[in-house]
Amino acid sequence: MSFHDQKILPAIRNMKQFDMFLDSPFLYGVLLDIHLGRLGGVISAARARGKKMFVHVDLIQGIKHDEYGAEFICQDMKPAGILSTRSSVIAKAKQKKVYAIQRMFLIDTSAMEKSIELVKKHRPDFIEVLPGVVPDLIREVKEKTGIPIFAGGFIRSEKDVEGALEAGASAVTTSDTELWKKYWE
Repeated sequence: MSFHDQKILPAIRNMKQFDMFLDSPFLYGVLLDIHLGRLGGVISAARARGKKMFVHVDLIQGIKHDEYGAEFICQDMKPAGILSTRSSVIAKAKQKKVYAIQRMFLIDTSAMEKSIELVKKHRPDFIEVLPGVVPDLIREVKEKTGIPIFAGGFIRSEKDVEGALEAGASAVTTSDTELWKKYWE
């Protein structure tokens, strides 16, 4: 099952991609690599077009990537959700009633086990599994946590997207605009 009928969550790295997202049929997008001074305007522009933004707090320039920064973003910018690797940020997002998306880097078994422990403790709304091109790990994380999965990282083809979705991911995050276009429905 896809996330709000989206198989792809466009990951937006620059204003050209943001403009493309605004003109797309996608409802949700993920903001990456943005300066705090532009964040409010970008979220407002998206909202004016009926779009909803997830903000990757760890990649915002000009603000500390902690629960206080997350609180400011949630209260003042009012995004649809927050992505972070930090559990304290996830807890703050849940407190502020925005989607909480825990980013999980699967570099080895130990990292996965530690991440799963944190996820079970803080219960984010979604987990973004990176890299998203390992279907067996997507299945395993979903089975062990019971939390819906977004797959991201190294998504380079339709085969990668379909493999992640078949493994149980609710959506795939990618900044590859050619893949966005293939999934405009």
